[in-house]
Amino acid sequence: MKQARPFVSIVIPTYNRPDQLTICLRACSRLDYPRDRFEVIVIDDGGVMPLDDVVDRFHGLLSLTLLRQDNAGPATARNRGAVEAGGEFIAFTDDDCAPAPDWLEGLAAQFVASPDCAVGGETANALTQNLYSTASQLLVSYLLTYYNGAPERVRFFPSCNLAFPTKQFLDAGGFNVSFPRSAGEDRELCDRWQHRGYRMSHAPEAVVYHAHHLTAKTFFRQHFHYGCGAYYYHLFRARQRQQPMTVESPAFYVNMLAYPFGKIPFGKAIWIVPLLVVAQAVNAVGFLWECAKSKRGMTGLQYPAI
Repeated sequence: MKQARPFVSIVIPTYNRPDQLTICLRACSRLDYPRDRFEVIVIDDGGVMPLDDVVDRFHGLLSLTLLRQDNAGPATARNRGAVEAGGEFIAFTDDDCAPAPDWLEGLAAQFVASPDCAVGGETANALTQNLYSTASQLLVSYLLTYYNGAPERVRFFPSCNLAFPTKQFLDAGGFNVSFPRSAGEDRELCDRWQHRGYRMSHAPEAVVYHAHHLTAKTFFRQHFHYGCGAYYYHLFRARQRQQPMTVESPAFYVNMLAYPFGKIPFGKAIWIVPLLVVAQAVNAVGFLWECAKSKRGMTGLQYPAI
């Protein structure tokens, strides 16, 4: 007899992006996974645009729940969805992502093989003609290559394609709500997860397509926020391990600038590399900004708890 597939709760935080959420839910409605073996939980993070009409379109196609909260950031929204989840496992994605039809099958295969592991899939840029979106996704891909260089050395996956066994996720405290934006809270959770003795595994066949449209302004703002989040990530990591805060070596940045030439056509890569340079400069400004705020006692740091 074929083993029953695990029941999975898909958790999607959203904020004022009803059109993107519609695309995400449409992709969820097309998943090649038994309808009675997964649910979708959408958390409206205090958006001003009502989502009832969006969600109503998918009743009958999905087991779908809409939750609302005052604006508190995606980390808090994800934790709220996790508390309400009925699945043995929780799969997180974002409202500007479209999971491939076999996404849940790919995650479920890892759940069955290693039920105590967190699982991360692959994220592909859906806006390949947008240089800013391409550069941003290449940075994430580089981080994944750098941190996950070998099967026994899987350390990080972004929250747009990351899944956990529910009980262990709740026991670990969920996402750290000190991160008000989507910038670093996934790295911190993955690090804390492994520090507690849990493992992570990679499901390369579990793909989501990320359609985050960026302009010059939003690209640089995004990487400023990434720098802010990186400061808190390194700070929490140092506190957890009771050791000094460290940052990456110069080789990390040199290899980052070489990375696009092996992934995209040369003519496109020479446009992307200057964006990566400026993005890292803006990232450093965000890091130093938060460092200065911390020294002035202007942060509201707290350790995660659900």
